[in-house]
Amino acid sequence: MRQIFLDTETTGLSADKGDRVIEIGCVEFVNRKATGEIRHYYLNAGRDSHEDALKVHGLTREFLKDKPTFEEVAGDLLHYLQGAELLIHNAPFDLGFLNQELALIGQPAFASHVLRIVDTLAMAKDLYPGKRNSLDGLCDRLGVDRSGRKLHGALLDAELLADVYINMTRGQDALLIDAPAEENRCATWVGADLSSYELSVPAASEQELSAHEEVLKQIDKASAGKTVWRLLA
Repeated sequence: MRQIFLDTETTGLSADKGDRVIEIGCVEFVNRKATGEIRHYYLNAGRDSHEDALKVHGLTREFLKDKPTFEEVAGDLLHYLQGAELLIHNAPFDLGFLNQELALIGQPAFASHVLRIVDTLAMAKDLYPGKRNSLDGLCDRLGVDRSGRKLHGALLDAELLADVYINMTRGQDALLIDAPAEENRCATWVGADLSSYELSVPAASEQELSAHEEVLKQIDKASAGKTVWRLLA
């Protein structure tokens, strides 16, 4: 399966009030392995970021003034995302902005370009109800190194999200351990002849037999005498 982990940075919190996307980061996985295929765009939104947003991502209007607009990168981005499963942490927030950007250039919503959209925040809330399920909180809980995250950045956060997702769905070392090739497993297999060994089978004590029989009686009682071992006996 082809999966794309995506994150954005924006000028503020309200797409409805004119805030815009100023950074997009995407990381591709195929069959749960990173391919190295990424997309990372800084975008000139033609407006300043709110003070609180600027404290989060540090992307000033001056830094972004020579960057492309969303319209200029949209074709490349949509081609990259085509047919993939898209994973976003707190997806309604990012999609609100991304769908607005698409609407401004006459394109349909993101859902029409991808196989499906998965909200990893909703997943985390199901797995860890009542816990802190922000990206930072999940990194801490799952042992994902976020020491390089001084400010929020879309590409770094997409990479962290990929790590978090793999940990949530298969285990902490999933990104680091590759299964050995089939031929290597066969080449290194050494059989052992166990025919000369006799296994000792200890007999159950009277106390253990009595306890076992009591358990069987309780099960038999609960099933109204329909347990298989009684019927066969």
